[in-house]
Amino acid sequence: MLKNIIIINDFAYEDGGASQVAILSALGLAKRGYFVDFFCSVGPISPRLTSDNLTVRCVGRYDILRDPNRVRATINGLWNMAAAKSLSQQIKYMDKTNTIIHLHSWTKALSSSVIRTVLKRNFPVICTLHDYFVACPNGNFFNYTSNKICKFRALSLPCLLSNCDKRNYRQKLWRLVRSYIQARAGMMPRGLKHFIFVSKFSSSILSDYLPDASISYYVDNPIDVSPKIPVTVANNQYFIYVGRLSPEKGVVSLAKTLTKENIKFLLLGDGECRKELSNTIPEQMIVGWVPHDMVSVYFKKARALLLPSLSYETQGLVVLEAAAHGVPAVVPDSCAARDLVVDNETGLWYRGGDFEDLLAKVRLLEDNKLVYRLGNGAYRNFWLNSPNLDNHLNKLIQVYETILRQN
Repeated sequence: MLKNIIIINDFAYEDGGASQVAILSALGLAKRGYFVDFFCSVGPISPRLTSDNLTVRCVGRYDILRDPNRVRATINGLWNMAAAKSLSQQIKYMDKTNTIIHLHSWTKALSSSVIRTVLKRNFPVICTLHDYFVACPNGNFFNYTSNKICKFRALSLPCLLSNCDKRNYRQKLWRLVRSYIQARAGMMPRGLKHFIFVSKFSSSILSDYLPDASISYYVDNPIDVSPKIPVTVANNQYFIYVGRLSPEKGVVSLAKTLTKENIKFLLLGDGECRKELSNTIPEQMIVGWVPHDMVSVYFKKARALLLPSLSYETQGLVVLEAAAHGVPAVVPDSCAARDLVVDNETGLWYRGGDFEDLLAKVRLLEDNKLVYRLGNGAYRNFWLNSPNLDNHLNKLIQVYETILRQN
């Protein structure tokens, strides 16, 4: 019978979608009476991670990008001995018959050393595939040199020779070494049997890389919103983007296209492209990073959400968050977010990477009747079968119990 759950995640705070899901599910499971250990590497610890039955164990290390000691970062990124040792001590006396270990993220701080640690002790483990790191060295199947989706098979000869890293080929070589260590010493994915997909799209990309005997489950990521009066999008002028300001998100091309056409927009987020954006578009268009509970304020000003991603993505939580407010989304047909939008009913698809087609869809949404219909459709479709935390937990617990029965 399920009693203990160990959630493994690089960060103790909401640095992105994976951490947001890990933290929400940890809180929800603890409130349902399960004993939850949240094992992580990078603080500070989110103030949300406070609840009865919930313990946070933070190794207290840098993530590999922000560690001022680059030698240490290089080594820990490949194999984090401190994290493995700490986790080993934590699980040493835990009962394998009533404990599930749920892996969310490991590549930015913890490394695959933690995966090897739990597999050596024969604990039942499940991994949610929030990204593509289980196969692809850069985690995105994306060539940052050409700004295009990479079609090479991961770790094939063309992949090994491709200079696809956002920094340089030397960094690509380091990522290849990490992938090799992950696959061999870390036993990922070959040592795992159970995987959670968050979209059919990501499943279609990754399934061929998983072990033949693996078992896959679909569990929607939770959306932490309560029912609200839908936004009257036809009264609004701003098109908004919410997410990282990074190359694979297509945000620079989006901003240039909209600025050239004098379309009002707001960019909510931060990242390495912010400086370039500040030099090319009006500063007032860049809101910057916004706490999660404040994003809804901007949804109330939105006419539509624009998701211009150039990469595959694995889901696109912000599309669902927008729909919960009655804000339609415009998404590329080349990424997982298309699974969340019914074209011409809850939003619009455009040809992935084609910003002229994206602009054409934005122009369509200048029609008040159309944007009103799509907003209502998005709101109705979301709340008809809301991917809220309760529904997420029900599915998750069912998966956990299935795994324990099989173990």
